[in-house]
Amino acid sequence: MDLIEVVRGERELFERAGHLFDVDELACASNTLFTWWTTQAPAQQNVKRHKRLRKMFRLSAMLDPSWAQRAHVMAEHGAEVRVTPDDLHETLLLGDRFVIMAGDLSHGERSYSVISAPEAVQGIHALYEAAWRTANPLEVHDASMVELRPLTPGILTALNDGLTDEAAARALGLSLRTYRRRVAELMAAMGATSRFQAGARARELGLV
Repeated sequence: MDLIEVVRGERELFERAGHLFDVDELACASNTLFTWWTTQAPAQQNVKRHKRLRKMFRLSAMLDPSWAQRAHVMAEHGAEVRVTPDDLHETLLLGDRFVIMAGDLSHGERSYSVISAPEAVQGIHALYEAAWRTANPLEVHDASMVELRPLTPGILTALNDGLTDEAAARALGLSLRTYRRRVAELMAAMGATSRFQAGARARELGLV
């Protein structure tokens, strides 16, 4: 395999690089749970396959209850899970010799860059470790989200429907001040600088 090889789609990735996943340690950075076919297997199977499995999720992805539940199941079976508010480039670290970076879906099928150049692999490892150190362990993330998560669907729906703050607060049974504070917290969680952007990201993630 070349030092950097680009493949198209999960089928080609599996055919060309599936054997690379048989490593003791695997670390993953994901904006969603569904970028990597290897992580879609039952959580217990994934953890047993590797001596150490680390998953780092973008905070906005964890707003979806189904994604959060999946992350908890993985943690219950021994995976180390952390959550970061920062942007993530979806990346897999396969031991210390290979890295796979996911491309976008702008051409209809996701591309994947399979990297084995030692200098590039080392640099990507360093970036991942720096992000991992600053990310919150899952239990810390849960404590910070205990009040916001149940309100997230209602707030996102209100933003998507264009409700006034007053109307949205009444619908959710909140004071106007509390509603506005929760909106600000949700925007921060999604990395959005405006309510419009928060609504757009919510639609991209399938949250509304």
